[in-house]
Amino acid sequence: MSLTSYGNRLATVHLAVESIGRGSVRPRRVILWVEDPEVVAAPPAELSRLQERGLELRLTNGYGPHTKYYPYASSQGPHVDPLVTADDDIIYPRNWLKALLVSYAGNPHAVTCHWANRITVQDGRIGDYSSWKPIHTTEPRSDHLALGVSGVLYPPQMLTRLAEEGTAFIEKSPTADDIWLHWVALQNRVPIRQVASVPRHFPLVPGSQSSSLLSSNVLLGRNNEWVSRLYSREDVRVMEGASKERAT
Repeated sequence: MSLTSYGNRLATVHLAVESIGRGSVRPRRVILWVEDPEVVAAPPAELSRLQERGLELRLTNGYGPHTKYYPYASSQGPHVDPLVTADDDIIYPRNWLKALLVSYAGNPHAVTCHWANRITVQDGRIGDYSSWKPIHTTEPRSDHLALGVSGVLYPPQMLTRLAEEGTAFIEKSPTADDIWLHWVALQNRVPIRQVASVPRHFPLVPGSQSSSLLSSNVLLGRNNEWVSRLYSREDVRVMEGASKERAT
């Protein structure tokens, strides 16, 4: 299990970690990546108590939202175990991790998530990000995009490819890890599967939304910029083929 936190959210990230620890299934490891050496040297009391219970507090370079997965993916290889990522501003319910693992057991070559949107593709073009709507199916597909907010499980082969891609996301999609992760999955024909037919967004940690990527990525249209940098005509063709298969 891997997540990251920064700034004011470091004061509340322990709530997300504690919710994970109360789950019906617990991860073997929980790694919290931070880029502030002072936090690692002298963590807040809440994090210090969690360290005593097994939390691993690790110092890393700042990769923005990519920090939740990239330091782990690049730390070893080839990978043989999956990785689950979580967000620092969510209270996770008891069965969220179990649901991901059960889905993974039946679909070990897919990225598994609790919430995915369908990428709209029509007439050889990817539609505006605002037109990508939540899906209502458990079918694994190449035109599904996993949203990290509710937790995502990445299979070993995906982690290995992420390590091989390196830090190209800094130029191509610096603030949108979900889009970069989908693009890498698409290049390697790794489909995305939602664990249930109904997408789920779990409760937010109170007071955690003072700093968010929503305004720049969505409201200011930055996601569309990252999409234009990443997806080739061949990528669009593959997703458009998946969309046509769904329609038949």
